[in-house]
Amino acid sequence: MLNDDQLLRYSRQLMVEEFDLAGQEALAAARVLVVGCGGLANPAGLYLAGAGIGELVLVDDDIVELTNLQRQIVHRQTSVGKTKTHSAAATLQSLNDTIKVETIEHRLNEAELTQQATLADVIVDCTDNFSSRFLLNRVSKKTRTPLVSAAAIRWEGQVAVYDARQANAPCYRCLYDDNGGDIQQSCAESGVLSPLLGMMGSIQAIETLKLLANTGTSLNGRLLLVDAQSMQIREMTLKQDPACPVCHDNENS
Repeated sequence: MLNDDQLLRYSRQLMVEEFDLAGQEALAAARVLVVGCGGLANPAGLYLAGAGIGELVLVDDDIVELTNLQRQIVHRQTSVGKTKTHSAAATLQSLNDTIKVETIEHRLNEAELTQQATLADVIVDCTDNFSSRFLLNRVSKKTRTPLVSAAAIRWEGQVAVYDARQANAPCYRCLYDDNGGDIQQSCAESGVLSPLLGMMGSIQAIETLKLLANTGTSLNGRLLLVDAQSMQIREMTLKQDPACPVCHDNENS
């Protein structure tokens, strides 16, 4: 039950058709696992905190560096040298002190990640490497916890939802082979336009809210591709790969 202050705080959101009070109460009762506290997690985390997610769990083992400030907007110059999780948590709590923000400052192994995923209603993948994405994908499939995954490099971004609760839903491994389908690149090597991360992280937040409120049509089975240089947005239909080892293993486990 929302109190009067919460009804006022979230009043503009409560007015949204097909969201209303039931949707807001679902957010308040939800626990969201955010893995990676970089450029994607910053806008996603801010909007999830502002929207009223009951519990946010932030996972990252990195510290804030000067080069992060161009795109990681939860931090300030005074945050340099601090852990990203603590810096982010402080900003999110200052935005909304009615929610709970938990921090984990080490890389989770598969057993730890499985435990956290079991407790979560949605996993938000804000990592920046294929090994972490593949691990999150396996855990998402195993625990049947929806995964909202995004990536951005240079001018290009992509985002999709992998909802293992849905029959015949594709997973991240259906899209990419063990090598990630290409040479792994990072922002440090190739650069990234900072507002693009804001755009992709915001879409992750929207997809997470839709999943939690059980409203709208999610990006499950669809990959949204953004070319910010030409400002063109394309959509690719994703299907489960019959040869996918992750889907196959989970079907027979």
